[in-house]
Amino acid sequence: MTTSASPRIRAPEFPEGIEWLNTDRPLRLADLKGKFVLLDFWTYCCINCMHIIPDLKKLEKSYPNELAVIGVHSAKFSNERVTENIRQAIMRYEIEHPVVNDKELQIWWSYAVRAWPTQVLIDPEGYVLGIYTGEGNYESIDRQIRETLPYFRSKGLVKEGPLELPLERNRLGPSPLSFPGKILADPEKDRLFISDSNHNRIVITTREGRLIDVAGSGEMGKQDGPFNQASFFRPQGMALQGETLYVADTENHLIRKLDLQARTVTTIAGTGRQGGFLSLGGLGTKADLNSPWDLCLLEDKLYIAMAGNHQIWVMDLATSLVQPFAGSGREGRIDGSLEGSAFAQPSGLTTDGNSLFVADSETSSIRGINLKSERVSTIVGVDLFEFGDVDGQGNIVRLQHPLGVLFHEGLLYVADTYNHKIKLIEPEKRTARTLLGDGKPGYKDGKEPRFYEPGGLAFTGGKLYIADSNNHTIRIFETNEVNTLELKMGVALATLKPPEQKPTVGLLFPGAKEITLPPQTLSANSSGELVINLNFPEGYHLSPLAPFMYSIDSKRSLTFEKEGEIVRLEGPGIPVRIPFKTLEATEFPLKVSITFYYCREDNQGVCLAYSVVWHVPIKLAAQGETALRLDYTARSPL
Repeated sequence: MTTSASPRIRAPEFPEGIEWLNTDRPLRLADLKGKFVLLDFWTYCCINCMHIIPDLKKLEKSYPNELAVIGVHSAKFSNERVTENIRQAIMRYEIEHPVVNDKELQIWWSYAVRAWPTQVLIDPEGYVLGIYTGEGNYESIDRQIRETLPYFRSKGLVKEGPLELPLERNRLGPSPLSFPGKILADPEKDRLFISDSNHNRIVITTREGRLIDVAGSGEMGKQDGPFNQASFFRPQGMALQGETLYVADTENHLIRKLDLQARTVTTIAGTGRQGGFLSLGGLGTKADLNSPWDLCLLEDKLYIAMAGNHQIWVMDLATSLVQPFAGSGREGRIDGSLEGSAFAQPSGLTTDGNSLFVADSETSSIRGINLKSERVSTIVGVDLFEFGDVDGQGNIVRLQHPLGVLFHEGLLYVADTYNHKIKLIEPEKRTARTLLGDGKPGYKDGKEPRFYEPGGLAFTGGKLYIADSNNHTIRIFETNEVNTLELKMGVALATLKPPEQKPTVGLLFPGAKEITLPPQTLSANSSGELVINLNFPEGYHLSPLAPFMYSIDSKRSLTFEKEGEIVRLEGPGIPVRIPFKTLEATEFPLKVSITFYYCREDNQGVCLAYSVVWHVPIKLAAQGETALRLDYTARSPL
């Protein structure tokens, strides 16, 4: 829906003292005068908000010099108010424009926004030009910019040029997995299937982490064919039938079939177009799907958690007919008949053979679908805006945006994603209790573990496997203790790199830490060494998978072997020692620049890239030191 602002309304300014991401400074609308500004009001749990990200990217590409997109993150869930959690979502969805954390809804209310997503278009003079709610507004926004741009250009009111700002992804180093969404265990064979969502592929390992195979080139796409040529777009849930693996290729709006012996990928459902809210399905690749998020196989029926339609769909594998099964398409929590019931972004599916169990993420509930009586009921949870972290029974229970559910031996294991916990539910008693996690995001193994937005679960060999999405790892729970699955990566997993990064100056990332030290006296006419010492948070170390880079600028009185060059060191020890020679007594400035990656001790999960620049006044004298020591303590990633 689109509304035009008439008479002209001045766009409210951003409040001060609010946190920004994907930028090295707070932004003001006054600073953006001369550009069209598109405010995108979103919250990162929202499937509809995810759907318009491609539209925003198209607009940014169409108007690189005239348009500035600003994400206004106005949270629904309490977990979404935390800036670090928004940062993870920005990296997950590869958002490349500035985002402001509107956690107190100040900007939301100042623009009278009422729904996610909403876009507000502001003209180059700072007046509201249009307001758009919901999905499917690309053409309206594009037309409004295209039709009014000549007028503003003719008046000399357009300030040309791209808005170049540092991106959060430039701080994320390489890792074997990237935001793994779901995990599936083969009960008959020693196999784990991991949806390596942001690497756009399926990783197959043994239960101990040894690599068996990889399906997907790593590129975003929907190409069928051999494993090494096929492509996916943020795949999520999976289901296994013998040597056939079915995959919910979520952002392609497709269901894919993997032949594990022939090592091929085939599309079996979906056109690749996003279906509408009232899609009725159809035969196989002629049916429009809408963000399939998880799969559950029961005999010859493949059940689909169709998050974008707020429904459960079913595909008859014998006939290829795919169609709605439960849910009216209305977003909400309504129990009753299959047709009259309502779900809200169902994201997890499992079965005990008689019922389907659904992780209904936006209502923060676990639902049940009795396949015999064809009735929908709520096991725990209340409604769209009723969430929290409360154990207990029945309507007392509160979850927060659960994404994963697994039935095992009469119990439901739930990835209570935004509470950073694993919960245990007894469906008959409608009770829930915390099994793992203390409710705080983080990474910690042992008897008191921490997780960071876990999303998928699998049980095999007496062990619970957890796709710990924001930690980019698979965790294992066994005998009251959690450990991290050590991926025996090989080249296939180790060589994926983050997207091309664009440093602003030489080797440095935007936002490099500048440090000015007091004058240092070194011995003239002698040899010495520069000692760079880095201190890391507990459990982290310098990454062996990424280079340590440095550059040194000094006068000729202090000489290094590769002065003025960018030097790459692979896997250096700490401290880094760089020899130099000094000449006659004199004084001059020294500049030392470094970029490094640091990761967890097991080289899994979160890696961060960081840049530091030291400015040191140097004095060479007869009596001086032969070593110059530079120290820096890296920040905690959480």
